[in-house]
Parts: sequence; C-alpha cells; structure tokens
Amino acid sequence: MNLSIVIPVYNEEESVDLLCEKLHEALSPLSLKYEVVLVDDGSKDKTWPKLLENKQKYAYLHLIRFRRNFGQTAAMAAGLDAAEGEVIITMDADLQNDPKDIPKLLDAMTDEIDVVSGWRKDRKDTFINRRLPSILANGLISKITGVHLHDYGCTLKAYRKDVIKDVRLYGEMHRFIPALAHWVGGSVIEIPVTHHARQFGTSKYGIGRTFRVVLDLITVKFLLRYSTGPMQILGKIGLQIGFLGGALIGLIFVLNLIATFTGLDFWGADLVKRPVWPIMGFMFMAFGIQFIGLGLLSEMTIRTYHESQDKRIYAVREQVPSGE
Repeated sequence: MNLSIVIPVYNEEESVDLLCEKLHEALSPLSLKYEVVLVDDGSKDKTWPKLLENKQKYAYLHLIRFRRNFGQTAAMAAGLDAAEGEVIITMDADLQNDPKDIPKLLDAMTDEIDVVSGWRKDRKDTFINRRLPSILANGLISKITGVHLHDYGCTLKAYRKDVIKDVRLYGEMHRFIPALAHWVGGSVIEIPVTHHARQFGTSKYGIGRTFRVVLDLITVKFLLRYSTGPMQILGKIGLQIGFLGGALIGLIFVLNLIATFTGLDFWGADLVKRPVWPIMGFMFMAFGIQFIGLGLLSEMTIRTYHESQDKRIYAVREQVPSGE
C-alpha cells in the first residue's frame, strides 16, 4: 500500500456522500495503490449506514466503527493503527479540507521530508471565537515545542508511516504529532492548503476544548524534554523548594539565637508564639510539589499501563477492510 487517507467521522451524514465522491475524484488519477480509512467515532445519526452504502461503490474504503464517542484523538489513533500505506494523510470529514490538496501534499513530501503540515492561510472561519484563539494557540505551541508552524489545528497533514508508527496519542494530542515526529528526528515543513467555509452542520468542537489542549501542551513539553529524565525537572523543583525551606529554617534559627542572647523579639523568632505563617508557607509549598509530581507521574504511569499491555484508547464495534 502506497497511500492511506485517515478521516475521523462524527455525525456527518450530510457530508459523507460528497466526501467520498470528492475523494474518488482526487485519488483516482494517482498512479498509487491507496486506501481511505474512515473512522466513525460513535455517530448518532445515519453516518454509518451512509458509509456502508459508499463502501459498495468504492472498494478501497476501510471502515471502522466505535462503540461510542471516544473523541477525535482516539479516532485518529484508530485510523493510524489500521493504515497500511507508506504515507498517511489525515483530514477532516466536514469538507472544509479539500481532497484536491492531497496531490500537493504528496509532491511536497520529498526524500528529505517526513511530515507535511497544511496551513489554512485563507481560513474561512469567524475571527473572534475561531481564528483568534487559533492564532494565540499556534504561537504558544510553536514557542513551547520549538516546531514553528502557522496552523497546528489543521488536520490536513501527510506523514511517513515509519515516523509516526510508534507515536501514542492521548487527550487532544493528535494536533501535536508534528512536534512529536520532530522529536524523533523527523523533518517537518508547512504548505498552504485550501480551506472551505462549512457547508454542513456545525462544528463539533467549542472554545472549551482550548483548556484540554493547554493541559496536553504541558504534557507534550514534559515528554519532549524530560520523558527520559524526569528527575531533571522534579529534582530541580525539589532542590529549589528544599533550599528555600532550609534558608527559612536557618533564618529562624539565627533569629532565635539573637533573641536568646539579646532579648530582642524579632518577628517569627519565637515559633511557639507565631507558628501560623511558617506552617501555612510549608503547607502550600508541599501541596504544590505534590500536585505537580502527581500529575507528571500519572502521565508516565498511564503510558506504561497502556503500552506495556498494548491497550488502546478506543473500542471497535465492527470493521470492514478495504477490498472486501
């Protein structure tokens, strides 16, 4: 298999037929062996029956159906796991991404390039609640990951399978795949792609998703820099807080000595009389280090749990492979 197209689908009954038609128009002229992996993320409308109807027309469709809605990242992970192509292209099902851009992505993927990321340069979305948060998020992600892209949120991307085959996705991490690929030595470029105004339905993702993305960004930063040496971050925090605590204890000891020999009652010198503020300071510092440490250790633990047992973050109800 030369090429796999991976598309998460959720409640897209209105666009499925046109999506399959446009995919066929874009892919049929290519002199490649290809498949289209469509992952139904627990749709509640007639998306799955529509997909089965199109399977009768296009044998290269590979259909996967979840038992319930697991989210876009899980659907993307299922599609990447099932894809057999040497090059994998991901895109949305709502036709805001244009299948005609698929050859453009393939042309940009030379021998030296491992990831081609789409950039919705002329994005057809509202500015306040869609484009502005995206601009801010892209700047923050680029700064933290060190991989500078204009549009991390664009699903239309092309990957070499050998670069992403070992990437495990959790939370909202599908958007960070270019950064994760760069971390393992993959080369990443960005090219402008077409973006259409939404024709059918409404967006499945609101601004509340931003908070989950920010939390995953913190995790990605940790994984990119400290996953092989978590003590580098935990140890630094521990040393800083330990130094602060030691300095505070030393200061109180000195003040107590001065008070003992001179009779001068400095603030905080007598802990028996004034214990509240020092105790509260130690408590807040302890809570902070516990929560940070617990969060990072939990991230490592959940990855060990899933990967050591080869567990997936989704459950497939049924699957119809391409060619059948």
